[in-house]
Amino acid sequence: MVDRASPLPLWAQIAEDLRRRLVGGEFEDHFPTDEELTRDYEVSRQTVREAVRHLSAERLVVRQRGRGTSVTSPVLEQPLHSLYSLATTVRAGGIEERSEVLAAERRPATPQVATQLGLGVDAEVVVIERLRFAGAEPIAWDRSWLPADRAGALVDADFSSGALYDILARHCSLRITGGWERIKPVVPDPVERQLLRLPSKVAALSIERLALVGDIPIEWRTSLIRGDRYSLIARWPNGAQPAPSSLTT
Repeated sequence: MVDRASPLPLWAQIAEDLRRRLVGGEFEDHFPTDEELTRDYEVSRQTVREAVRHLSAERLVVRQRGRGTSVTSPVLEQPLHSLYSLATTVRAGGIEERSEVLAAERRPATPQVATQLGLGVDAEVVVIERLRFAGAEPIAWDRSWLPADRAGALVDADFSSGALYDILARHCSLRITGGWERIKPVVPDPVERQLLRLPSKVAALSIERLALVGDIPIEWRTSLIRGDRYSLIARWPNGAQPAPSSLTT
């Protein structure tokens, strides 16, 4: 199980092997005790504890006095520097990605949706509503509205997995080139909390997105994402200057 001739410390080899097994879902029901790991890897308890300590620092497991070690649900981190896909982020974390399709149909556009997409009051839109999963747990509730005259073929598409924009490109020959998002923390209502299986006292992220093809609005989306499973990261280059504040004093 470990290579004693390797320059990599034994604890690091064990941590790497346990990390691989965690990502593969091997320990969903039970994470081995220190005694079991000591026996399985044929190393000292101190070596095992050092390996598990590093996994705990990575928030992959939680050690509790008197209760042993348990597996935590991984928190997915999403950079904000470019257009991104939740499906890609979940897969990059080594987690199975899928969607439960709640709706894929044509409907009359609501006034808000018509305004966001620049449509007339009598316009029809395609509504795609999905409950997004990372592994066995739901992580997000997505609702997307697209002009039916451009994206009508989506009604017959398979949204059980994958990114909407990949499906949009395949079925409608439309590729997203830009847009914007508005992100804010919210307290989900009881229905939303039940839908996302969100623990009590845990907030969510509300994301509004307008996606464009050139200068043409193609998708208006609202997403509710679990705050305990997802985080957003903004990075900036060295030497970047603060933007002027829009607040006045």
